[in-house]
Amino acid sequence: MPPRSPKLNGRVDRANRTHTEAFYELTPCSLSIAELNRELQNWERTYNTVRPHQALAYLTPQPFLAQSSSYRKELECH
Repeated sequence: MPPRSPKLNGRVDRANRTHTEAFYELTPCSLSIAELNRELQNWERTYNTVRPHQALAYLTPQPFLAQSSSYRKELECH
Protein backbone atom coordinates (compact mmCIF):
# COMPACT_ATOMS: atom_id res chain seq x y z
CA MET A 1 0.00 0.00 0.00
CA PRO A 2 1.46 3.40 -0.94
CA PRO A 3 2.07 6.03 1.74
CA ARG A 4 -0.67 8.58 2.38
CA SER A 5 -0.59 11.63 0.20
CA PRO A 6 -2.89 14.50 -0.78
CA LYS A 7 -3.05 13.06 -4.28
CA LEU A 8 -4.54 9.83 -2.93
CA ASN A 9 -6.63 11.42 -0.15
CA GLY A 10 -7.60 14.76 -1.63
CA ARG A 11 -11.13 14.89 -0.21
CA VAL A 12 -10.05 13.82 3.26
CA ASP A 13 -7.18 16.30 3.33
CA ARG A 14 -9.50 19.08 2.11
CA ALA A 15 -12.06 18.27 4.81
CA ASN A 16 -9.34 18.29 7.47
CA ARG A 17 -8.08 21.65 6.22
CA THR A 18 -11.59 23.10 6.29
CA HIS A 19 -12.10 21.94 9.88
CA THR A 20 -8.75 23.37 10.89
CA GLU A 21 -9.18 26.75 9.18
CA ALA A 22 -12.87 27.33 9.82
CA PHE A 23 -13.28 25.80 13.26
CA TYR A 24 -10.17 24.95 15.25
CA GLU A 25 -8.24 28.14 14.48
CA LEU A 26 -11.26 30.28 15.47
CA THR A 27 -12.47 28.39 18.55
CA PRO A 28 -10.94 29.12 21.95
CA CYS A 29 -8.82 26.22 23.14
CA SER A 30 -9.82 26.94 26.75
CA LEU A 31 -13.06 25.01 26.23
CA SER A 32 -13.64 21.71 27.96
CA ILE A 33 -13.97 18.61 25.79
CA ALA A 34 -17.76 18.61 26.26
CA GLU A 35 -17.99 22.30 25.25
CA LEU A 36 -15.67 21.76 22.31
CA ASN A 37 -17.76 18.80 21.10
CA ARG A 38 -20.95 20.87 21.40
CA GLU A 39 -19.39 23.75 19.45
CA LEU A 40 -18.09 21.36 16.79
CA GLN A 41 -21.54 19.78 16.38
CA ASN A 42 -23.08 23.25 15.96
CA TRP A 43 -20.42 24.21 13.43
CA GLU A 44 -20.88 20.98 11.45
CA ARG A 45 -24.66 21.47 11.41
CA THR A 46 -24.16 24.98 10.02
CA TYR A 47 -21.53 23.77 7.54
CA ASN A 48 -23.78 20.99 6.23
CA THR A 49 -27.16 22.73 6.26
CA VAL A 50 -26.73 26.53 6.13
CA ARG A 51 -23.42 27.42 4.47
CA PRO A 52 -23.47 27.29 0.65
CA HIS A 53 -20.53 25.49 -0.97
CA GLN A 54 -18.85 26.75 -4.13
CA ALA A 55 -18.15 23.22 -5.33
CA LEU A 56 -21.86 22.36 -5.04
CA ALA A 57 -23.08 25.22 -7.25
CA TYR A 58 -23.53 27.36 -4.12
CA LEU A 59 -26.02 24.92 -2.58
CA THR A 60 -25.69 23.39 0.85
CA PRO A 61 -24.92 19.66 0.92
CA GLN A 62 -28.46 18.53 1.79
CA PRO A 63 -30.23 20.23 -1.15
CA PHE A 64 -27.38 19.20 -3.45
CA LEU A 65 -27.77 15.54 -2.45
CA ALA A 66 -31.53 15.73 -2.86
CA GLN A 67 -31.10 17.29 -6.31
CA SER A 68 -28.52 14.67 -7.29
CA SER A 69 -30.72 11.82 -6.02
CA SER A 70 -33.76 12.97 -7.97
CA TYR A 71 -31.61 13.45 -11.09
CA ARG A 72 -30.27 9.89 -10.75
CA LYS A 73 -33.79 8.54 -10.29
CA GLU A 74 -34.88 10.34 -13.48
CA LEU A 75 -32.02 8.69 -15.39
CA GLU A 76 -32.94 5.27 -14.04
CA CYS A 77 -36.60 5.69 -15.12
CA HIS A 78 -35.70 6.46 -18.75
